[in-house]
Amino acid sequence: MTQDQSWIPQNVDVSVPSAARVYDYLLGGAHNFAVDRLMGDKAEEMMPNSRNAARLNRAFLRRAVRFMTDQGVRQFLDIGSGIPTVANVHEVAQEQAPGSRVVYVDRDPVAVAHGELIVAGNDQVSVLQADMRDPDSILTNPEVRRLLDFDQPIGLLLLFMVHWVPDEADPQSLLKRYREALPSGSYLAISHMAGDHVNDEARAVTDRMSKSGGGDVTYRDRHEVEAFFGDFELVEPGLVKFAEWRPTGPGDISDDPAVNRIAFAGVGRKP
Repeated sequence: MTQDQSWIPQNVDVSVPSAARVYDYLLGGAHNFAVDRLMGDKAEEMMPNSRNAARLNRAFLRRAVRFMTDQGVRQFLDIGSGIPTVANVHEVAQEQAPGSRVVYVDRDPVAVAHGELIVAGNDQVSVLQADMRDPDSILTNPEVRRLLDFDQPIGLLLLFMVHWVPDEADPQSLLKRYREALPSGSYLAISHMAGDHVNDEARAVTDRMSKSGGGDVTYRDRHEVEAFFGDFELVEPGLVKFAEWRPTGPGDISDDPAVNRIAFAGVGRKP
């Protein structure tokens, strides 16, 4: 971890793990605390494919963004973006299409604070602290409206996010609100922990995170995740395991078949 502590926001409880910071640690990032590293090490000990799962999800993000830019999308809303690390959405999008605009959203103050440092000086990118379960606070935010034109296609990214929303919080209505706000021609990318291949080790890891304040994971089957796309048209190859969504090379796939099956991933287009 970096010795420079200036990125740590005031009033952050460094004794409680954060899903965003644990994810950053598993990806090899430097913006996490001892409690997050302990949680990440425990996750890797109990479920040895945790680091590979984080890597494959990040690889799916890159492929999804490149696909959307190839379709002409020039603006992105990344909800649950986490702590910016290598190959951020704006880096991938602006490399493909200079001038692409990106808004990152996360509720973790550390993720937001570091994100603001990363994008400082780039007036095409902004970072917002908000909770995905309050869509109106995101969709009506002045900074979101400044950067994103809701009369033009938008790429909405919800990667490893919806499984944090329990069924009692009505994730279907939540996703419907986001889908309805997007204009025709927009795209929605989702990755979600898969219920059909969940094992005792995976449940033990997420149960431990829950008891430590990290939040609950709801594992869902294919038809449940597919329903989050509503009337959006799934692009080929449809909703598949995340290593199977248009892989481009060895870095997109794990040598361990179990890792490749950990999560579903898909991209849908609004008619």
